[in-house]
Amino acid sequence: MKVFTIGFTQKPAEVFFGRLTKAGVRRVVDVRLNNVSQLAGFAKRDDLRYFLRAIGGIDYVHAPELAPTQEIMDAFKKKKGGWSAYEKAFQALLEERRPEDIFPKDLFDNACLLCSEDKPEHCHRRLVAEHMAKQWGGVEILHL
Repeated sequence: MKVFTIGFTQKPAEVFFGRLTKAGVRRVVDVRLNNVSQLAGFAKRDDLRYFLRAIGGIDYVHAPELAPTQEIMDAFKKKKGGWSAYEKAFQALLEERRPEDIFPKDLFDNACLLCSEDKPEHCHRRLVAEHMAKQWGGVEILHL
């Protein structure tokens, strides 16, 4: 099973949608807490749902259960907490929420986890993908 991840910042729409379609992504699983911000541009929830379907025939699902809490986000971004503290807090949240029991495995097959961060190294979408791969096994993670 392949699970992709992508961030929309620092990518023009052509690059973003091109990567998704070239990879053969069937569904985008939006793991953002806030997906309607004006700062999201083409990645605002309703616009993104439309563009994905029109450009690539790609489904869209918002999964806020895979997003960090506002408190975890604020500790990292507003209070300038370190990445290791954020990662630890978010991994603990995933252990508590047990998303592998909430979501069917096939929802993630050839799906792409979406967040705003450009690179996966310091983004929770990577942590979600790694958590699911650990729980299910046999998951290949590809960062677009």
